[in-house]
Amino acid sequence: MTDTQTLIENRPPSVATLFLERVDATPDAEAYRMPVPPASGSGPDGWRSLTWGQAATRVYAIAAGLMDLGVRPEERVAIAANTSVDWILSDLGVLCAGAATTTVYPSTNADETAFILADSGSRVLIAEDAGQLAKARERRAELPELAHVVVIDPAGAVDAGGDGWVLSLADLEKRGAAYLEQHPAAVTDAVAALTRDQLATLIYTSGTTGRPKGVRLPHDAWAYMARAIDAVGLLDENDVQYLWLPLAHVFGKVLTAGHITVGHVTAVDGRVDKIIENLPVVQPTYMAAVPRIFEKVYNGVAAKAREGGGAKYKIFQWAAQVAREYAKASQNSMRLTGAPTVPVSLRTKHAVADRLVYSKLREAFGGRLRACVSGSAALAPDIGYFFAGAGIHILEGYGLTESSAASFVNPGESYRTGTVGKALPGLEVRIGEDGEILLRGPGIMQGYHGLPEQTAEVLEPDGWFHTGDIGELSPDGFLKITDRKKDLIKTSGGKYISPAEVEGQFKAVCPFISNVLVIGGGRNFCTALLALDEPTILGWAEENGLGGKSYAEVVATEQVRELIDGFVSEVNAGLQRWQQIRRFRVLPRDLDIEHGDLTPSLKLKRPVVERAFAPLIEEMYAGSREA
Repeated sequence: MTDTQTLIENRPPSVATLFLERVDATPDAEAYRMPVPPASGSGPDGWRSLTWGQAATRVYAIAAGLMDLGVRPEERVAIAANTSVDWILSDLGVLCAGAATTTVYPSTNADETAFILADSGSRVLIAEDAGQLAKARERRAELPELAHVVVIDPAGAVDAGGDGWVLSLADLEKRGAAYLEQHPAAVTDAVAALTRDQLATLIYTSGTTGRPKGVRLPHDAWAYMARAIDAVGLLDENDVQYLWLPLAHVFGKVLTAGHITVGHVTAVDGRVDKIIENLPVVQPTYMAAVPRIFEKVYNGVAAKAREGGGAKYKIFQWAAQVAREYAKASQNSMRLTGAPTVPVSLRTKHAVADRLVYSKLREAFGGRLRACVSGSAALAPDIGYFFAGAGIHILEGYGLTESSAASFVNPGESYRTGTVGKALPGLEVRIGEDGEILLRGPGIMQGYHGLPEQTAEVLEPDGWFHTGDIGELSPDGFLKITDRKKDLIKTSGGKYISPAEVEGQFKAVCPFISNVLVIGGGRNFCTALLALDEPTILGWAEENGLGGKSYAEVVATEQVRELIDGFVSEVNAGLQRWQQIRRFRVLPRDLDIEHGDLTPSLKLKRPVVERAFAPLIEEMYAGSREA
């Protein structure tokens, strides 16, 4: 048995067990960093640290406080809050109490929040603030099982009924401390009693249609993930991770499990608008993100170069091409010979481009970044090659909520852009006859909460899970995702098209693109709905005589239509005839979470967008012959 196999097979029954082991091993080591707003109310945030021992004091108090409220093993405690250290400690408190966490995105409306709380049977809700409390209070009559709401930031969160239904997180911790004085072994006993198959987390998929489904993940899934991440060796105890991803999403949640077993420092701030400001301060060595973040950075750099004038933009375009060529040459040689060798002439050009462009980009990320992991959606290969050549290694990974997030990830040194890497140790994978990826292992869900028929549709009795994704596995185990099984479209001419492939090329070519939706199913040619990045296109507008106009006014102009038409032609030049975009429309607004166009993890909800902009779609096909 190899060391990796030993590490995986000898895993403890829960992450709660791993947490107690981590605290015992390194109680005085730094565990978390969190932002502290300035006392004056203006200026940059400061940062303060929490050791593992200090974190444990709070986790024990939260766990004991929940016990004092009457929460019992496997009963659900929901968390509706933005990413913060308080979220992580609350989650650990729930697990150490033997209960299970129900995750709720803070952007979820009152109706869907009430559905999740009722469907999960949550006994307690840990809410970020008065706004999240209001959602539960509005539907309290429909939530008879919800016994208490614990508010992290209690400002304005009044217990209107005076019945103790609302209390602050600080009050919960005080109750827990008092409970521990009477029952000092309560938390350690609860953790010792945990079994592998006990429910640990109910994560509700945001879904593209209909009500979300609660994915049941047991304690063993997270313990396995923690040890598997450790075994891959992407991080060590000296790393500093920057965590901003939503913890209600499985991608963010799995990073907290890996953090515990490795023992590195994690700086936590869920405010997306603070990422660019925080990176030079935190100076992380490691960060996970969704592709949209890398696309926005790339588009921002390209737009800034364009604003600098023709010569500066040409230098950027040249440097971007050199980066891609350098990354491809390096990765190809690594694959063939095991060493990243690059021709001398390309190395020389790369060195010049590094001084002019790449070094500044790395500094914007804090200057110490060893690697980024990209997940949740496909990263356009040209974007990946650009960053790889610029010295920012984006290790694309793959997983689903149903597989506890991490199923595949690219190895640190020999990663391959355009693939999602190799399977984590302990995971079985096979490709079905129709190309569908099937997975089996400890990280796979128990099923959908209260939905046996829907569970049976994707989970076979012998444990094989049908992902719904189409992929190809190389002889040496690298997986390439080609599309979602249900998202492949077939034209009326009988040609199958992968929208994601075409959309990815748009994002790599056009610096103004924010979101793309390729349409063509059952039609005799393909069209596209295009949403532009507002700051980037408004910056262009200022330089081209359109200053002072709104986004909607700018994108409706003939100048913008001609601008985008040039990029459409560029993309079409690299596509097969049946893939080419014959007509397009620029949307009057960007696609976003607020309008329901995107999931909280920024995935496109195709059916929602198609319904919202149906008149534009029909306009593009007006007069064409339909199948």
